[in-house]
Amino acid sequence: MQLLPPQPYSIREALNNCIAHQDYTKHGRINVIEMDDQLIFTNLGSFIPGSVEKVVKEDAPEEHYRNRFLASAMFNLKMVDTAGGGIKKIFNFQRERFFPMPDYDLSPGKVKVTISGKVLDMDYARLLAKNRDLTLEEIIILDKVQKKQVLTDFEEKHLRIKKLIEGRKPNYYIGIKVAQNTGQKATYSKNKAFDKSYYLDFVEKAIKDHSILERSDIDELLWNKLPDWMDDKQKKNKIGNLLTEMRVKNRIYNSGTFSKSKWSLKK
Repeated sequence: MQLLPPQPYSIREALNNCIAHQDYTKHGRINVIEMDDQLIFTNLGSFIPGSVEKVVKEDAPEEHYRNRFLASAMFNLKMVDTAGGGIKKIFNFQRERFFPMPDYDLSPGKVKVTISGKVLDMDYARLLAKNRDLTLEEIIILDKVQKKQVLTDFEEKHLRIKKLIEGRKPNYYIGIKVAQNTGQKATYSKNKAFDKSYYLDFVEKAIKDHSILERSDIDELLWNKLPDWMDDKQKKNKIGNLLTEMRVKNRIYNSGTFSKSKWSLKK
């Protein structure tokens, strides 16, 4: 995975924002933590605008500042951008490199900014490379998708209308048209589950071939055919639900125990 340092502008803007907006009454430190693939900036004091999305969308100056004279001096010396444009520029620099958007942790009384220097998800990077008409707001929402973060109902609806995502909350994946346009057909098919009837018929045929299948056999049979977005626990539960449905419909029965099941076809 390619690693690149954040843009010098992004480093300068993030650090100077910490200096300009630090709550100096707390007598704390401003921290810059350098890691192999990211930089982390922290300062004390709440994030006055309230939300990062508001700053990026409105691109307008704040009505008040914590350290007005310090901020004014830094603006005059061109150490930081006015009109809230600095944060938006950092987002756009990340966008141009196909890197994740900056993460803002707005914990009470503290602001933490993480700027990544690597591609997190190649599918996301390809999507940005092939869809240059995406707005920054849409990219921020898609960034939440690649980071497995919760979307609001509005955000989910917007991406679905534009056919950028499919799947159920919270396990979204890139939509079929985007996948076809960005060379991700295989990835799309791995994420999209087969129809349930496919799994049921597949299990029934396998039991018919071998007379009896243990649960471990059925797990092995279906495991790689389940969507890639599922973790091991979800796959276990999915297979268990399929077997339960087949048992309730009298297609199969368990001649073993709960912990050591042996499945056969109903005659």
